[in-house]
Amino acid sequence: MVAYQRYVQLSQSRNSEERGQAAHMAALAYLGHKGPADEQAALYAALMNFLDDPSVKVRAALAYGLLHSERAPRPIMLALAQDAPVISRAVVQFSPVLLDSDLMGIIRSGDPDMLVAMTARPALSQRVALALVRQGEPDLCVRVLDRADIGLPEDDYIALADKWGDDARVRGVLLKRRDLPGIARLHLVERVRAALSDLRIVKGSVQPRRLERLLRDGCDNAATAIGEREAGRGARGYVAAMAEGERINARLMLHALVHGHVLFFADALAQLSGTPRAKVFTILDGGSRAALHALFTRCGFTPAVRNLLARMVGHARKADLADDIAARHYVVSLLIEELIAEHDGVLPPSLDEAFAYLNEQNIALARTAARGVMPAFAAEAPDEIMLPDMSAGRLALPAA
Repeated sequence: MVAYQRYVQLSQSRNSEERGQAAHMAALAYLGHKGPADEQAALYAALMNFLDDPSVKVRAALAYGLLHSERAPRPIMLALAQDAPVISRAVVQFSPVLLDSDLMGIIRSGDPDMLVAMTARPALSQRVALALVRQGEPDLCVRVLDRADIGLPEDDYIALADKWGDDARVRGVLLKRRDLPGIARLHLVERVRAALSDLRIVKGSVQPRRLERLLRDGCDNAATAIGEREAGRGARGYVAAMAEGERINARLMLHALVHGHVLFFADALAQLSGTPRAKVFTILDGGSRAALHALFTRCGFTPAVRNLLARMVGHARKADLADDIAARHYVVSLLIEELIAEHDGVLPPSLDEAFAYLNEQNIALARTAARGVMPAFAAEAPDEIMLPDMSAGRLALPAA
């Protein structure tokens, strides 16, 4: 009774702060009520009356009292969702009683502040997330895609990558997503390549031909590494899209083998030849030279390329190309020597691109392998520093 009298006193006050206290008390009383239905109805009526209060502070106090509860009355929360911005944004962001249909209606209204608030809801369904990213606003895309608890269909990821591939912020959050389809990831990598090649600081720091080689090699590595990951997950859409776009060539296949991306290599062969994946693995693992040539023929490779790939498979069976850089360098060097010897130094034009790739890889792998040589020697060097004596104006080497 004492509490009720205090509530009546506060609710009839001319001070908006005190009426706000009364509204908050009524909200908490409604949510915690476990008594007769007529008392619940009386509390509900009290909440409805506070909706008509002229003060934003009072209506805000009512909203904050009900904001996080699943027992809050839907009609009242829907009314508050259309109230002043400071109230409506909080309701849209936090209230669990709002359904997807309610949120879709708010999205159709197009209020930017309300849409931003909606992206921060504790739980967001895929339907609402899709509606938000389809608004065509990069900020909304970033906010939704930055949430790991929301997944989108593959087609929508691909559409987003195609639409926002040149926007660095959206591209960045897309690339961070682990569920991004491989073909969308490859598209974004290619957009990164284009962006880097257009930067003045990059173009001014690296000689053009070397820059083109570096970027092309990086994209090749990305294409095969992404394909390796997709193949490991059992996803076949990536290699199918690559084949449909005619992006699987001898250079890419060589790159896959040189860097130990054998799952992608096998998937690509299965896709191009129409051969079951299990049979492709059997042929690659222990098939004869004739079986390899037959498989590569079904893929549409020229005789010279077929011979090159067969040689490479033979070497790959004996070396750990996935992790051993020295082994990669050895195999590539050996392959170059074999090709030169076989063709007496006059290689057929059909091998020009593949041979150029092997030469590029040979240089790159030699540099990488050489970086580990000097540290290894330094670790075994004696502590005493051996320097020539230049004090007398002549070079005097230390005695042995």
